Amino acid sequence: MTVSFLIIAIMVAGGTAAAMVLRNPIHCILALTVSFAGIAALYLKLGGQFVGFTQIMVYVGAVAILAVFAIMMTQSRRIPVAGIFSRNASVGLFTASAVFAVLGWAILSQPGNGPAMQNTSVSVQQIGGSLMHEYVLPLEIVGLLLTAALIGAVVIAMDRKEDAE
Repeated sequence: MTVSFLIIAIMVAGGTAAAMVLRNPIHCILALTVSFAGIAALYLKLGGQFVGFTQIMVYVGAVAILAVFAIMMTQSRRIPVAGIFSRNASVGLFTASAVFAVLGWAILSQPGNGPAMQNTSVSVQQIGGSLMHEYVLPLEIVGLLLTAALIGAVVIAMDRKEDAE
């Protein structure tokens, strides 16, 4: 293991653990953003440029920011309860530990002498060309569906705010 891998692993594990145990939803989303950035760094370190940059653009750049805005727009004006950790922090840590143990067991129980994967490398340019030429219609349909979902979420949030007033 290299030092850079250990730093990235600590960043991912720490960000994920903080997202599970913190009480303030904004702090949870920001901690999850740190975890997303660490996962992107792992992808980039492993040579998956397209997946790493997609992780940064989609999860760090869009999902985390959208979650922060959604929480800020729908959060009530009540005074938060004192304390930084959630009441259910121990349950979250236990669940995360159990999932980690099961995943670790599944990885370690796999035989190491199986057939090796073929080393196929696809460049970001090839993926972009494929998306813009062969799969342009599905890409546009997904964009329209995501736009419709975002508009629907805003309409639902506006209705709830009007009902509260």
